[in-house]
Amino acid sequence: MVSHGLIAAALFFLSGVTYERTHTLAMDRMGGMAKKMPLVFALFTVGSLASLALPGMSGFVGELSVFLGFTTSDAYSATFKAAIVLLAAVGVILSPIYLLSMLREVFYGSENVELTAKFDFSDARPREAFIALCLLVPIVAIGVYPKLATQTYDVKTVAVATQARNVLPLIAEQPIRVFTPPFFAPPILGAETKELASLGE
Repeated sequence: MVSHGLIAAALFFLSGVTYERTHTLAMDRMGGMAKKMPLVFALFTVGSLASLALPGMSGFVGELSVFLGFTTSDAYSATFKAAIVLLAAVGVILSPIYLLSMLREVFYGSENVELTAKFDFSDARPREAFIALCLLVPIVAIGVYPKLATQTYDVKTVAVATQARNVLPLIAEQPIRVFTPPFFAPPILGAETKELASLGE
């Protein structure tokens, strides 16, 4: 979730920077912007590679953790695990396709003369580059050294997982109740429901 938050924020911010120049969200109307906006192109490329889980980026660490955690868990059957891993593998294949296609449509190819004549395609300003780097530097840092993120919540996660493992057998032993009385109220502080009703009269 940390990785997704950083990557999504970076890509949304850079989309806003691009929209401010082009005044359009239609990728087919863009093209050839890498020459006019090389810094935005470089930042967008780093964000896209992080989103498709390139090794060395936080997206790779996140995906690897989810895959390992799911496949090594004994809470699911082997058939269910195989089906989910197959679906996830399809997502891993589709992500590079749409992200790299986006980069090709927006930054490569021929320029849209109508857009370049109407709007100023200036490169990222220092303030915009600083904001983007504030999001992209942690992405690379977590990818290179994942403990930067995991050590902050590792102890609590292990405690919650241990408690969940201890409680699951108790929940499984409880009988399934299909029908509950409509006005069922549990005793409060040892008092019966009728006693509470008599107090209100």
